[in-house]
Amino acid sequence: MLALVSVAAAHALDEDLAPLSAALDAEGIAHRVVYWDEAFVDWSHYRAVLIRSPWDYIDKLPEFLAWAARVSAQSTLLNPLEVITSNTDKHYLDVLAQRGIHTVPSRFIEPEQHAEDGLHAFLDAFGHAEFVVKPAVGAGSKDAQRYGREDIDAALMHIKRLQLKNRSTLLQPYLIKVDDAGETALLYFNGVYSHAIRKGPLLKRDEGPTEKLFAPEEIMARVPGEDEMALAEQVIAALPALFGLDGPLAYARIDLLCDEDGRPCLLELELTEPSLFFNYADGAAQRFVSALKSRLSL
Repeated sequence: MLALVSVAAAHALDEDLAPLSAALDAEGIAHRVVYWDEAFVDWSHYRAVLIRSPWDYIDKLPEFLAWAARVSAQSTLLNPLEVITSNTDKHYLDVLAQRGIHTVPSRFIEPEQHAEDGLHAFLDAFGHAEFVVKPAVGAGSKDAQRYGREDIDAALMHIKRLQLKNRSTLLQPYLIKVDDAGETALLYFNGVYSHAIRKGPLLKRDEGPTEKLFAPEEIMARVPGEDEMALAEQVIAALPALFGLDGPLAYARIDLLCDEDGRPCLLELELTEPSLFFNYADGAAQRFVSALKSRLSL
């Protein structure tokens, strides 16, 4: 039996669950959707526990990580606990940048740091006209906002609001090419490329952060460029050593933007609960299930 982990608030919003369930049925693999915060679940009953859409965890991270540790001791957690623990906090971007991955430039302001000093140091370091403020622990662009340099007071209020909740803040330049090119998300199953999609730009000026689980997205299929594929392959190749693993991860989503020179750079590395966009590529759910079968002997 395979557990597909979600949460009540996200179950109906997870567009991957239906095609995934159909592909599992076609292979005769028993499965059920289980909410991560359900009480009295015997996780040892499941051959594997596949994290799909527990999208409320960003407001309950200590509880979520404690849950993941319990599950990992009782079953096979996908992706593994050490990956989940690292990937739920975007400080991993610093680690990847230090390993030579071309990332969107990122600076962090911690809860105990002086917000004004941190913001002005960031603005002095980068000449971009606009920038993004978002929590280091976040998903779906929730509580992320785009600002201009004339909006410093509003940006400071945003940072201080996060600090009052004991949350670290991530600052990044707003790379303007996203307004035309969008984002490219590349999906890998068992370290093998499956498909890619284009996301339209999510953050608009003078539009407050979404209060929903995630911001509405404009999605379409995309064929990635050779330079995007090369960067994605570099990221995938780095993951086993980064986490001390013997082989590739069951799933990985690599979100890329173009910098001002048109060069792709890593925006986010989604290894915990990413949408996998099965509906945008023929056979994607089947490829994913085949990858699961090969690693779990399902």
